[in-house]
Amino acid sequence: MRVLRWVIAVSILVFGACSSALAIPQLLVDMQSGEVLYEEDAGVAWYPASLTKLMTAYVAFEAIAAGEVELNTPVIMSANALKAPPSKMGFPVGTAVTLEDALYLLIVKSANDVAIAVAETVGGSETKFVALMNAHARNLGLSNTNFVNPNGLYELQQVTSARDLAVLSVVIRNRYPQYDGLFDTRTIEFGKSKLASFNILLTKFRGTTGMKTGYLCASGLNIVATAERQGRKLMAVVMGASSERERGELTALLLERGFDGRYKGGGKSVIGLANLASMPVNMRDKICGTQAKSYAQDREVAFPFGLDGQPTYLGDTIAPKRVQIRTLGKLVNVDLPRPRPAYNFVPEVATVELPRLRPHYIQP
Repeated sequence: MRVLRWVIAVSILVFGACSSALAIPQLLVDMQSGEVLYEEDAGVAWYPASLTKLMTAYVAFEAIAAGEVELNTPVIMSANALKAPPSKMGFPVGTAVTLEDALYLLIVKSANDVAIAVAETVGGSETKFVALMNAHARNLGLSNTNFVNPNGLYELQQVTSARDLAVLSVVIRNRYPQYDGLFDTRTIEFGKSKLASFNILLTKFRGTTGMKTGYLCASGLNIVATAERQGRKLMAVVMGASSERERGELTALLLERGFDGRYKGGGKSVIGLANLASMPVNMRDKICGTQAKSYAQDREVAFPFGLDGQPTYLGDTIAPKRVQIRTLGKLVNVDLPRPRPAYNFVPEVATVELPRLRPHYIQP
């Protein structure tokens, strides 16, 4: 079976490399060295969808490190946050959760309303927070990235690339390991409700440590996934998959082959990957429009892993990590944005070095 999987994988990757109509961005990075082990179209502009929330979380981590907020800071749902479309929690206006619980809802549930509430709490307003997101993107050298909102809902100018997401994610992992638990949680328990992450690798691929999925008609199904085996830490980024099956299987294939040593890399750092200046690819017709049925069939032919009778890379059984959250009730007579010291953004570095720790961070 292992030989069969290898033969099929080679043919699929060769076919994918030769067929621009079916190619989707893929990137595999060694998180400890920053070396690119495999990449295809990693610099192509793409809609991030909910992978945007990785930057939302990062800005919150930076604000905590700067002493502007704490994990127990109340995040209060505003009317502006409640207007966000699903996926969302739908808490009534005035309902509060701690910033820590809000971050779990942001990453695991991918709640769009909570993303806005976090932005208002950390930045003072959604607009100011988005400015912080873009300032951090520039500082980290994410040259193909621009944010318009903190949740990833479709905006023409909300754009990134697999390369940029990999840089951001490696920085998060290396600079803020104390928050790893946010990214490897599969289920949130809230009262009698159980809210599950869409990252199937967390329970089906051995060694998975996170991080985030995303989906829009315009983007297809996206993922940043990290895994660790025998001391090696790898990250895979896949953009534009046609289904949850394809997203999960392709990501698992990249990671599996990386751990098996089948990708030798070329010594190039992810920082050295070039971004391509262009309008983001729009997958709407292929994912949700008139081409959706034929495109899904094409992808099944090109990449059959996980279909009935086909081998799978998602064959492990792992107990899901669960976290319980609760609300703080309604906090009344609290205006948003709440008064607090100004968040003065100071660029951390002019050039990003990977991996890099933040020695002056004081853990809360």
